Amino acid sequence: MWTDSAYRSKANEAAIAAAGRRSMVHFRKPKGRPMPGTHQRANRTRSAVRSDVEHMFADQKQRMALFIRTIGLGRATVKIGIANLAYNFRRLICLEGRTVPV
Repeated sequence: MWTDSAYRSKANEAAIAAAGRRSMVHFRKPKGRPMPGTHQRANRTRSAVRSDVEHMFADQKQRMALFIRTIGLGRATVKIGIANLAYNFRRLICLEGRTVPV
């Protein structure tokens, strides 16, 4: 579970551990004290992973104007699937070094 510090609680940490998963929730800064260096490094590593995923969602929402307002789960699934396909094609073109048409 890769989330920000708002989701760090004893109940959430216990639920993650009970599911046999490793917690990747960001650490909070202690009030009135500087954040320990180990927590800073852990948060930096976690942010690098989260940003890759969140950039994809931001691209779909802003550039593709992805807004799901359909009747039925099937239509919403198809709309999201087509947006994912278009994003992946554009990403492939970018990774191959070609210019991406806007």
